[in-house]
Amino acid sequence: MPSEGKYIYCMIDAFEERDFGPVGIGGRGDNVNTVVFEDIAAVVSDSPVVKYPISRENTMVHIKIMETAMNDYTILPVKFGTIAAGNKNQNPEERIKLEILKARYKELKDLFSRMCGKVELGLKAIWTNMETIFQEIVEENREIKLLKKKIASGNPLKGYSQRISLGEMVKKTLDIKRAKEEEEILAVLKRAHCELCRNKIFSDSMVTNSAFLVDKSQIEEFDNLMEKLESTYSGRTKFKYVGPVPPCNFVELVITLESEGNGKKV
Repeated sequence: MPSEGKYIYCMIDAFEERDFGPVGIGGRGDNVNTVVFEDIAAVVSDSPVVKYPISRENTMVHIKIMETAMNDYTILPVKFGTIAAGNKNQNPEERIKLEILKARYKELKDLFSRMCGKVELGLKAIWTNMETIFQEIVEENREIKLLKKKIASGNPLKGYSQRISLGEMVKKTLDIKRAKEEEEILAVLKRAHCELCRNKIFSDSMVTNSAFLVDKSQIEEFDNLMEKLESTYSGRTKFKYVGPVPPCNFVELVITLESEGNGKKV
């Protein structure tokens, strides 16, 4: 049987104890509450010391608890799957209080100052018709247009290297076109956010996959700018706009505690 520990969801700027209900990860109905040190706290629940699979069910529980805490507090997200175990001298709650909250107090307070009053908004922009985009690339690039005509009129068996060259040219031009349109979109939103994080693009049709750290007082302005973008790019680009969500793209605490025996970190 695995030992019992405390699963850590996030840190909050709270000096009082708080009960979030029996909604802890793992489906056991464990109560989610706080471990407090001075004016900061860890949001935790009882949990076996195990490695939780990164499943939709588990990650949604983790995120949902952070979102609930975010309604009333500034939060600092903690990396998924973080569990504090006890040792022969201290139980998990004591270790969280002394080895995390007290030991990292200044760092945490600085992060709370940076995140105070801010939330994360997410945006994906996706071209709706790639055929149209490729037609634009051909029309806008004389070299591609000429090579395409040459391949179409030549011997298919002898045009293999030309087709490879054409594909490489199109890909390079597509990347340039995407970067240009991404900059145009982000420029519209520039005045309504504090920080920007550009995430990985997952397909040729995705123009941007970005996260924004936004002051709560700027959310309405950001919404208005998104309406402007949707109007400007109507029929060309689909926008997937989400939030407010926990600011995981801007802060994610990694917590390590030495366990008994072999020095393994948990």
